[in-house]
Amino acid sequence: MPDRIPRSSPVQRALSILRALSDPQVRRLSDVARATGLDPATTSRLLEMLVAEGFATRDARRRFGIGAEVFQLADVAQRRVDLRALARHSLERLVEEFGDTAVLTEASRGESVCTHIELGTYAIRANYVEVGTRRPLGVGAGSMAVLAWLPAAERTRRLQHTSRRLAAYPRLTPELIAREAEAARERGHVMFLDWVVEHMGGIAVPILDYEGQPLGALSIAALSERLRAREARLARRLKDEARRISSAWTRRAGPR
Repeated sequence: MPDRIPRSSPVQRALSILRALSDPQVRRLSDVARATGLDPATTSRLLEMLVAEGFATRDARRRFGIGAEVFQLADVAQRRVDLRALARHSLERLVEEFGDTAVLTEASRGESVCTHIELGTYAIRANYVEVGTRRPLGVGAGSMAVLAWLPAAERTRRLQHTSRRLAAYPRLTPELIAREAEAARERGHVMFLDWVVEHMGGIAVPILDYEGQPLGALSIAALSERLRAREARLARRLKDEARRISSAWTRRAGPR
């Protein structure tokens, strides 16, 4: 059996930097250090290594970004099963039917990442999330759906990680997130209202693989009052589209 990689290995630190750079709001060295929890000297050294190898870029203002090598690897992965491609028409149908922004969230190493958005047509739209935005599991409707449908032991472990990253979300506590995750499983969908942005929120359901594990989530982001008024209908349609995506994913990536 191969040796386990130490938790503090340079490889894991470099990978944590790449994950941080996928968020469009993380561009400066200080942003990366804060997002990863690494000290500035280590962050700088690893960033320079990633730039040299083509996995990161650095511009004249010393802002960093994802490099071409990452995109080449992503292109290979997407040729297998691209959840965004499977979900695109579902998101479009949801926007056409309800007029509010539809979001695809994917699970990513203990976090959630927004990978596709179809903007709504209603006059007041959710604009606090964009493609590439990363959040701890449980912060946001789609992120909560991913957390809630994890197995209980894994959910507890991930929540411990989330609890260390809630400083930016003063209305959320680990206890509240745990209660809401349980409530979401009981009702069959997430209602995440007013906790990150006042008067705004989301309703979400998980996208499950053939073993019942969450690949990601479908959500609709809108004014909280619009979500409350149409909760049952929104939940029903989100579940319909999530099942459609899960079935398509299983046909392409399921066990042979």
